[in-house]
Amino acid sequence: MNSFHEYKTLQEVKEFINSGRMRIVYLSRPSCGVCTVIKMKVLDIIGKYPELEGTYVNMDIIPESAGEFSIFTIPGIILYIDGKESIREARYVSIEELEGKIDRFYNMIYS
Repeated sequence: MNSFHEYKTLQEVKEFINSGRMRIVYLSRPSCGVCTVIKMKVLDIIGKYPELEGTYVNMDIIPESAGEFSIFTIPGIILYIDGKESIREARYVSIEELEGKIDRFYNMIYS
């Protein structure tokens, strides 16, 4: 999979998080140029792991997501394992470090 699910409500995002073993939630706004670049890099990471799925949360469409996920700066990336937050990155994101963390969890779960 090399795309994000996109939902229109907070409830749909919550259901997505709880619908699988490993889920990434990517929170940003379309007006954030840096977020757009990082979004593509996160999609590349997702494409490397067949069991990993992600959702893009457009904070302009779901503004209450900022409070729900305690996102004070964008982009925000949260990895959930079995519905529980396991990794949180925001603002200054090292893609290499993020992928290393995801890889470690992924291999523990699926290997």
